[in-house]
Amino acid sequence: MKNKYDCIVIGGGAAGLMAAITAADSGKNVLIIERNNRLGKKLLITGKGRCNVTNNCGIDEFMANIPTNPRFLYSAYSQFNSQDCMNFFERLGVKLKTERGNRVFPVSDKAGDIVSALEQAVKERSITVKSIRATELIIEDCTVKGVKCQDVSFLADSVLIATGGMSYPKTGSDGDGYRFARQAGHTVIPLKPSLVPIVSEENYCSEMMGLSLKNVTLTLKDIKSRKTLYSEMGEMLFTHFGVSGPLVLSASSHIRNMENNRYKLEIDLKPALSEKTLEARLQRDFAENINKDFANSLNKLLPAKIIPVIVKLSGIPADKKVNQITKQERQNLVSLLKAFPITVKAFRPIDEAIVTCGGVKASEISPKTMESKLINGLYFAGEVIDIDGYTGGFNLQIAFSTGYAAGINM
Repeated sequence: MKNKYDCIVIGGGAAGLMAAITAADSGKNVLIIERNNRLGKKLLITGKGRCNVTNNCGIDEFMANIPTNPRFLYSAYSQFNSQDCMNFFERLGVKLKTERGNRVFPVSDKAGDIVSALEQAVKERSITVKSIRATELIIEDCTVKGVKCQDVSFLADSVLIATGGMSYPKTGSDGDGYRFARQAGHTVIPLKPSLVPIVSEENYCSEMMGLSLKNVTLTLKDIKSRKTLYSEMGEMLFTHFGVSGPLVLSASSHIRNMENNRYKLEIDLKPALSEKTLEARLQRDFAENINKDFANSLNKLLPAKIIPVIVKLSGIPADKKVNQITKQERQNLVSLLKAFPITVKAFRPIDEAIVTCGGVKASEISPKTMESKLINGLYFAGEVIDIDGYTGGFNLQIAFSTGYAAGINM
């Protein structure tokens, strides 16, 4: 068995595959060590199985969507930006499209097409793939020499750690990369979930379990600092534990210091209507149902599952006739519909997160080459580094940009 290569890539995900292909295109003999029985396992489930490859925006907008260490990413992104990423996949034969929010997907809406294209690229470049688990790095005199696996060692002058974070451990991201980083003397910033569902303090979310809201505006407020941290229109979902869905995942990445009762979510159930217009709409609906109980008067305005909760929170008795509802009660109802409250209790576990926040300390890695500043020949790329972005294709682009930078410099 051949065990000497120019470059070894630990991890066959987005960052590792990009690095391996880039290094091979530079004439290097590359080995990918991937513990799963296939490459790109996590890529298959990104974007709900559609794979949000990147975000088709300029560098300033891109960096504005990277809350952790954006300056570190600047050099790598400049070498391989969103347009480069799109050109790369088009060259591999994957047709792409840009959707709302500049999100880029395969035209087929199949993540499998992205993975298949990368697998084919690996095959065409004669990159060796071993389905085996790496156990430790081989380091001598502050220089990496190779990688030990269960029953065999592989030698190389360049080793890339691209093992992902702690999110979705069933895809192989269970923290091996942090162990290798610590072995090499690197600092690992404490890990937290990012882009993760949120547990609510209130029980009424579970009463609406399964209810999906579209075209609502979700706002995240920090009660301690009295600041609005996030506000966006889109989709969300009520669950047995609280809330999830695209808006909630995005909001979660703005919560940097989780404290009980510090953060509050507000849902504007009718963002297209001003308070004045909404009150006029309520008056019309009440006029049409003049002899009905309050609880039976909201069917045209709201989904059935949310009505009992709205009735309870409004303080208006469910059996009160609508013609007896006071102006103050109606105005309080309008306020509730424009700012439906949810108190943030906690994140769901890190294995439910899309992205891991934290990781190998960015200041210990060269931002231009992705090489370790502590160990010669050791590189890092992707989610294992303490860098993450908001939802919308930014995290995959981080993986591709850092993977490219590592691959071209290995």
